[in-house]
Amino acid sequence: MDITTSKADGRVPVTVIRVDGQLDGQSYMELIDQAKALYKEGARDFLIDLTNLSYISSAGLVALHSIALLTKGEALPDTESGWSAYRSIKTTAASVQEHIKLLNPREEVKSVLEMVGFDRVFSVFTDLDEAIKSF
Repeated sequence: MDITTSKADGRVPVTVIRVDGQLDGQSYMELIDQAKALYKEGARDFLIDLTNLSYISSAGLVALHSIALLTKGEALPDTESGWSAYRSIKTTAASVQEHIKLLNPREEVKSVLEMVGFDRVFSVFTDLDEAIKSF
């Protein structure tokens, strides 16, 4: 998996995190760590660009959930605890996230997001400008 970041200006500064490849058990901590570093540097609003993400596993879902918690100032799940980190998604993903949005997931990734209900928790956009303006 490759991660690149950029900045964009909406009504607020938006950090765009582009994820290429596969977001799975081998790579999800890299995404969490990148988001934590950006948050520490002052980023508060994230657009996760999934245009070139070809696969997302349950670990990838934990990464998206963890970034959402980060933007809300909440404690992150213990990723070393395996399935309990995944199960924690159900207890905290009850409302639409204001500070993290998703861009252009491929159909195979979109179907996974829909299967677990993330399409009701994360605003999903297909147009970069529209997504930036939504912040």
